[in-house]
Amino acid sequence: MNLVIDIGNSFTKYAIFDNRQLVYFDTSESAIFVTQIKQLFEAYPKIQRAVISAVGPLQNKEKEIMALFCKVHVLSHASKVPFKNSYASPSTLGMDRIALATSAFYQYPRKNVLVIDMGTCVTYDFVNDAGEYRGGAISPGLNMRYKAMHLQTDKLPLLQPEELLDFVGNSTASSMHSGVINGLTLELDGVISQYHARFQDLTVILTGGDSQFFVKRLKNSIFANSKFLVEGLNYLLEYNKS
Repeated sequence: MNLVIDIGNSFTKYAIFDNRQLVYFDTSESAIFVTQIKQLFEAYPKIQRAVISAVGPLQNKEKEIMALFCKVHVLSHASKVPFKNSYASPSTLGMDRIALATSAFYQYPRKNVLVIDMGTCVTYDFVNDAGEYRGGAISPGLNMRYKAMHLQTDKLPLLQPEELLDFVGNSTASSMHSGVINGLTLELDGVISQYHARFQDLTVILTGGDSQFFVKRLKNSIFANSKFLVEGLNYLLEYNKS
């Protein structure tokens, strides 16, 4: 069994794979990391290997705790990847984006694949039909857009995402919702259309915590997979066994 841990900006994801079959998945606040790890190894004593991916600095304590239970691979820019990486600054490429590109490479071989991850930021990652990672884009995520309007103005409130009834806002709140939700929807459709225009037989994957909020809003055809990142991390753990 493999244990996959993805430490994000806000939450930590835990996944357990048995012969590449996902048997457990959960998300929690990073503060309860130690408790969560102990419970997982009690429930799944057959875990032999683990991979840790972190968007920020990884604490030594977290690595040391994991090493008590099994072999641990901390994903870094020194880790082997199965695809050709054509990113101009590979040392700055986030571990989450490396995992998403790996998942695209294995799950959609010899295809043009655009992966859109809707987390704290929205990332766009493209792997072409030759198995080459070309890069993509990064933009503010759903909640980041609300927070930016609140923190960088004097009077705009801090709102939570809501269903958009009309793109024409008739109040401050509804205008903000339209700006964020309608604006991000149009961004997503626009970027997908740009890739469709350049790359034939494009497959689009939508993943991340806010992906379900936009699945039905997009005009372009997509595949939604909320586990796409942890699946990529499991592929990387297998690829780096040696």
